[in-house]
Amino acid sequence: MTPPYDYEALDALMKQVGYDDESSSFHGSLCGALCRQKPDEIDPVALLDAPEYTPDGRDREMLVRLRDDTIAALTDLHSAFMPLLPSDDEPLADRARALGAWCEGFLYGLAGRIKLNLRECSEEVREIVKDFTEFTRTSLDSGDDDEGEESAYAELVEYIRVGAQLVFMELHPRLGAPGASPTIH
Repeated sequence: MTPPYDYEALDALMKQVGYDDESSSFHGSLCGALCRQKPDEIDPVALLDAPEYTPDGRDREMLVRLRDDTIAALTDLHSAFMPLLPSDDEPLADRARALGAWCEGFLYGLAGRIKLNLRECSEEVREIVKDFTEFTRTSLDSGDDDEGEESAYAELVEYIRVGAQLVFMELHPRLGAPGASPTIH
């Protein structure tokens, strides 16, 4: 499954609607909100946090499509979900900054309208939230090991991908399995 949105498409959309923050932050916010609320309860325009912005019909439609595509990816049993981050062609420093912004956005969306009591969450979710908080401080050491830094970045992206899906599955269980919580082996 090829998602209709990649980072470049998201970035173009965010520029079009006047979003000034890192585009990955918006996708993170959307993912965090989807972990806590039903998709039809989430107004993606409100997530822009730009009260002066009034979208035209096309912009609203594109934002709703992004929301719907994101929930479809999060619920995909074949792990189609990927955080929207710059491509590997971009400088590693830019990708690391976007990764930190995605995590910050995710935490913002997670803490949104519905109060989250982490003490009621599994140890895995508490650990993921703690790690995502640390990732908001992501930076690069100017080292000589470019290959090692690329490998570390790839591992972080994979951790975020899986972590976001685990948080989603625990806090927003799949239909047909009320109260179901994944078992991690």
